[in-house]
Amino acid sequence: MTEALTLPPRSAPRPAARDPFAPPGRIVVVIPTLNEARHILAVIAALSDGAQLLGAHLVVVDGGSSDGTVELVRAEAARRPDLRLLHNPRRLQSAAVNLAVATYGHAVDWVLRADAHADYPTQFCELLLSEARRTGADSVVVRMHATGEGVVQRNIAAAQNALFGNGGSAHRNAGEGRFVEHGHHALMRVSAFRAVGGYDERFSHNEDAELDHRLGLAGHRIWLTGATGIGYFPRDTLDGLARQYAAFGAGRLATASKHRASLQGRHVPLIALAPLVAVGGLAPLWTPLVLLPGLWLVTCLIAGGCAALRQRAPDTLLCGVPGAIMQIAWSLGFWAALLRRIAARVSEAKDRASSPEPSEDAGRGP
Repeated sequence: MTEALTLPPRSAPRPAARDPFAPPGRIVVVIPTLNEARHILAVIAALSDGAQLLGAHLVVVDGGSSDGTVELVRAEAARRPDLRLLHNPRRLQSAAVNLAVATYGHAVDWVLRADAHADYPTQFCELLLSEARRTGADSVVVRMHATGEGVVQRNIAAAQNALFGNGGSAHRNAGEGRFVEHGHHALMRVSAFRAVGGYDERFSHNEDAELDHRLGLAGHRIWLTGATGIGYFPRDTLDGLARQYAAFGAGRLATASKHRASLQGRHVPLIALAPLVAVGGLAPLWTPLVLLPGLWLVTCLIAGGCAALRQRAPDTLLCGVPGAIMQIAWSLGFWAALLRRIAARVSEAKDRASSPEPSEDAGRGP
């Protein structure tokens, strides 16, 4: 099995041996997976025609699936010479893309990251490459529109598509193409990706925003295309949604700790939300304290109802509920990560303070 490799620094390019599987074209399509048996074959089929037209290969990089994903891909690869399966011992999506670039980056100019939990339109690969050529961008990112099956997932999708749920993220809203600071990752120039060191594998979430920040600092341009986009299948349970957004909040804290300038104004209300709700918990001591968190919750419910009416989707009238869960989970995840970071630093400081100072004679002979 192929081992995960860390992308080399700019000053030490990695000499790579020729791989007989190396794509004859300019692009390698990377699909990170972890328990995606439900979606993986559809994703491969959706990307197949464009990959063949461009002479690209599809590389599924699996993080140790236990639901049959690996077996499905192996069976499909036995019928398709342009499909390869790699094992990703680090499990994370960031490590999966780094591994694929380290393995095949010497043979291609572009890497296309395709999420397994998504639906891809026809000509997706071709349109992305055309946009890169037309704009001269080093990264072409795409808009995503959430879709769902069943009442719960449809309400979650509606919340993610609405302004009150996505907070105005550029890749969550419609519009013409433009240069942006961040978007949903799709096509990236391999030379730019390697020049900034690839994904930071310490990040389990928000690794895309962190990489985009480094790309921007290095002068690389990110184009949000209006020519194509993807459908996204969100979590289908409220507890799964809460865990996901708590991880997003923790990931944003990690990015802000590494790049202070990465925090934006739209993050401030979310950061303030958890303390606001905590203050509301003191309402038994003074009843008016419940007013602000109560107003926030009512606003979410009203915003969700208005979004459902605008979309003429009465079955999503309660999308304000998952919207509120997304917001509070993000905020709690941010603060939990911050408190863990503070506790770790306090513990380190105590350890240093309790360590005996070396004497002046330490290390001297008799």
